[in-house]
Amino acid sequence: MPGSTFETNPNSLQKLLEQCRSGELQLPDFQRSWVWDEDRIKSLAASISRAFPVGAVMTLKTGGDVNFKPRSVEGAPPPSIPSQALLLDGQQRLTSLYQVTLRNQVVETVTPKNKRVKRWFYIDIRKALNPEFSREEAIIGVPEDRIVKANFDKDIVLDLSSREKEFDALMYPLSMIFQWNDWQMKFVNHSQARGNFAELWPMICQFHDDVVQNFASYQVPVIALGKDTSKEAVCLVFEKVNTGGKPLDAFELVTAMYAADGHELRRDWYGDSSTKGRHRLLIEMLRPPGQNSGILAQVSNTDFLQAISLFHTRDKRRQAETDGKQGKELPAVSGNRQSLLNLPLSAYLKYQALVDKGFERAAKFLNMLHIYRVFDLPYQSQIVPLAAILADIGDAWESETNRMKLVQWYWNGVFGELYGSAVDSRISRDFLEVPLWLKDGPVPSTVSETIFRSDRLKTMRMRLSAAYKGVNALLMKEGAEDFRSGQAFDDAIFFGESVDIHHIFPKQWCANAGIKADVFDSIINKTPLSYKTNRIIGGVAPSAYLQRLQTGTPDTPAINADRLDQILASHLIDPALIRADSFAAFMADRQSRLLALIEKAMGKAAYTGDVKEEGVDDERDEDGAEAEMTIAAD
Repeated sequence: MPGSTFETNPNSLQKLLEQCRSGELQLPDFQRSWVWDEDRIKSLAASISRAFPVGAVMTLKTGGDVNFKPRSVEGAPPPSIPSQALLLDGQQRLTSLYQVTLRNQVVETVTPKNKRVKRWFYIDIRKALNPEFSREEAIIGVPEDRIVKANFDKDIVLDLSSREKEFDALMYPLSMIFQWNDWQMKFVNHSQARGNFAELWPMICQFHDDVVQNFASYQVPVIALGKDTSKEAVCLVFEKVNTGGKPLDAFELVTAMYAADGHELRRDWYGDSSTKGRHRLLIEMLRPPGQNSGILAQVSNTDFLQAISLFHTRDKRRQAETDGKQGKELPAVSGNRQSLLNLPLSAYLKYQALVDKGFERAAKFLNMLHIYRVFDLPYQSQIVPLAAILADIGDAWESETNRMKLVQWYWNGVFGELYGSAVDSRISRDFLEVPLWLKDGPVPSTVSETIFRSDRLKTMRMRLSAAYKGVNALLMKEGAEDFRSGQAFDDAIFFGESVDIHHIFPKQWCANAGIKADVFDSIINKTPLSYKTNRIIGGVAPSAYLQRLQTGTPDTPAINADRLDQILASHLIDPALIRADSFAAFMADRQSRLLALIEKAMGKAAYTGDVKEEGVDDERDEDGAEAEMTIAAD
């Protein structure tokens, strides 16, 4: 059995803070800036003063394969010695304590309301020894000039602007908490000169024993990771045990590793004063007029690295094949977390421009399918293989034959509901299989193995459902026109007319007719319509609102009945059934029409046999993924 890769030892708080000052203990460059507010600093100091536990810290010994660029703890001077360890967990606590105790400069912090302030911190000796006060009440912060004022700065409440005034007020500066002997000597001289030494000395001794000594003897549990700790283990630390707030992700760890080689990955993504950065460019890509963002607005930095990783790991697999390896000897093609942590800077630099092109083509592809908003995107996760495939095939995506195959693959992923969870293997498989298919290779498994069952349409009720969103986009792509204006839903009309998906038989009419919500809320009874059209429809019977559309309103011209029937047909609606308010017949008829639409998109017939659903909900999880259905024929 291999030995443990870490040690757990108590360390003196004072020693740890002195290591922060010297540079022996530094931060990995990806650690966020120090952000603790004034009240949290006071609470931390109060806990130390009572010898209460404040949690362990975690360090990583330098010199191993995990080569992070180090930086000093905030406020510390330039390091005087090489870094021996990096602080992975505990940055906020140790930085706060270092700033307050050893740095001996005013602390730049914020109030709980995020107002920037500068503070010196003190312990009120009398309150610290008085059981009627909490220890937090005994820790105070004062302004940079050490004078506390009230009444719109007219009255001085507390003046600590000199050491003598600190002595008189019995306020002990936390900046001298590890310099007790110096403070004590000066206090003795001052109190003897004042003539109150005998009165105060017992209190000072008790303060030392009950408060100061707790700082001097405080031990911090330190989990020390050895230099042989893997990148995956370090990443796991930040996902599971980082106590400073939001866990760091793979991008931030890769950023730190690239920084050690002199490359600023964060600048590539977020930009600076002179460049927008890839993040901003993705947000703005194909952004419609008047909109804040385009379809790629939620593509993350790890999504981008994942696409690059697919290319890099495929290169490694191809090289292994050239070297004669087979089967399990071949490395996997992957974009998972481990592959990101092992992504070398050379691979990133090699493929970044190509992957940029892939995401640009992906945005155009999605808009071509009438998917305009992130809100209407069936699966965010499917963008990664889409972009990688489009990057890989280059200009070949402009071929109509290839585009038709890509569209078929995309809709099989959507209506097969394959990208809702546990998608790493699906992404890798599609990246390998789809480009080969475009070159007349085997049909990819996402296309060949996908099944859509006919009854599924009845259970699509929620906007979070990928397949639900897919039906909406298909209707617009097939030429659905707005009931009121007769305009097709291109991007200008979609945004200009506030198009969304609405009920055909209105909710209120259905409820009045005794139809259950789980029936009338199905996608079968919904279609894309503009905001104004939906207002005209209201809650009346279809026959009534169709007559209203034919007659016209003060701000809407009348529509000829034959033209209105054409518009209804563009939504796969039988005009005769809706004009007769025949809800049941309409639902059956439109289900068959929508099913034919989906079959056309997927390039295959739907499953129409008996369906066995084993203990699953027809709705979806919090990420919008549909529950998987187990399909079994009798």
